[in-house]
Amino acid sequence: MNTSMSRNVGTVKALRSSVVDLHFPDKLPPLHNQVIVEDTDVVIEVQSHEDSEHVRGIALTPTRGIGRGDRVIDLGHPLQVPVGRDVQGRILNIFGSPIDNRPPLPVEHWQRSIHQATTGLVQQATQSEILLTGIKTIDLLAPLERGGKAGLFGGAGVGKTMLITEMINNMITKHHGVSIFCGIGERSREAEELYRDICDAGVLDNTVMIFGQMNEPPGARFRVGHAALTIAEYFRDVEQRDVLLMIDNIFRFVQAGAEISGLLGRLPSRLGYQPTLSTELAELQERITSTNRGAITSVQAVYVPADDFTDPAVVHTFAHLSASIVLSRNRASQGLYPAIDPLHSESRMLTAEVVGTRHYQTARRVRETLAHYEELKDVIAMLGIDELSRGDQQVVKRARQLERFLTQPFFVTERYSGIPGQSVDLEDALTGCECILDNEFADAPEQAFYMVGDIDMVRKRLKQGERTSR
Repeated sequence: MNTSMSRNVGTVKALRSSVVDLHFPDKLPPLHNQVIVEDTDVVIEVQSHEDSEHVRGIALTPTRGIGRGDRVIDLGHPLQVPVGRDVQGRILNIFGSPIDNRPPLPVEHWQRSIHQATTGLVQQATQSEILLTGIKTIDLLAPLERGGKAGLFGGAGVGKTMLITEMINNMITKHHGVSIFCGIGERSREAEELYRDICDAGVLDNTVMIFGQMNEPPGARFRVGHAALTIAEYFRDVEQRDVLLMIDNIFRFVQAGAEISGLLGRLPSRLGYQPTLSTELAELQERITSTNRGAITSVQAVYVPADDFTDPAVVHTFAHLSASIVLSRNRASQGLYPAIDPLHSESRMLTAEVVGTRHYQTARRVRETLAHYEELKDVIAMLGIDELSRGDQQVVKRARQLERFLTQPFFVTERYSGIPGQSVDLEDALTGCECILDNEFADAPEQAFYMVGDIDMVRKRLKQGERTSR
């Protein structure tokens, strides 16, 4: 009680769901300050100053058990999360408290405010670089920008979690970096399954997981992205390490902002979204960047409402993305994993100036071949492949070989498939595609290209097949 008397103390004046009006007769707490309700676990973030004695805040925790007249204490600082190596291998909530049933974090760990300024233009890296993932389809057709943002589009059952886990594994092994998974509005089941997959893959020690789950108030879901970025910025700026930040799902961040906006009484804009949508999204996205010391590269799952790509949330998200990775249910049903759609996935990094002429030309030839095959599929379904011209039959042959060559066994799926995982260098991916496009394997069966790493593995399979036939 004595400690509270030395702080700025107020009272609860009104309570509407997650919106709490507070009275501070002596001094108003600054915006974003953290306020707690005395003798409870309720935490409130100040959102606006209503007049000279009243503020309005959003609760970051459930508000059950509090009422008008309850005493509140201004902690004198914004919401803070722990940073440093102690958080590696842990699952945290919005407050940085472990939720993995393991011992608490050391008392002496560092704390940082989740409200950090964006990196200044002078400090940002000005040269465009690609971040190699070791996954053939991504590195060839939709290369990620180091310090950029990539959108991951895919529904349930198409391999999104496995792709995310493999990228986390490759980031740790290839780039000696750290991976951070941020679950915004995640279902508890999805969070638990992802945790088990990361543990089984053996990459938990270099991974940080932070969740604002679906059952939590909108304030927690809205701020968990900022908390994850604060941890990522520490590893980038202080540890000078590359960070892979996985966000699932960025659309739920927008939804949480819309809930908060409505609770605060703001008039909605078109289609019911908050009028501050563009600003709120930019405050989060513009903190994801690269500097001369390290880079934060983000892969974000993006939900498209009713498959409407003109939806304001999608339009504003696309403005920040440098690459789009689309997972296809049709490819997944054929067993072509990773089920990345090569015709709809794209990256603004795929230009001759950034990736080089050879890479650009090879990717263009691959897309042209696959697009031509897509056009011929209806004819094949109606008349059969024998009715095609000889040139079109060769195109179909090359396209089916390319489709299977772009599959790849993952390290994180070894225990399911029994096939050793393969990380493929970009040079090997380019060489393999060029050999197929130049008809080096005109007579080879397409199954020889399925689930291989580089093209040398295809040659070994063909030689083994010849010995067996003899």
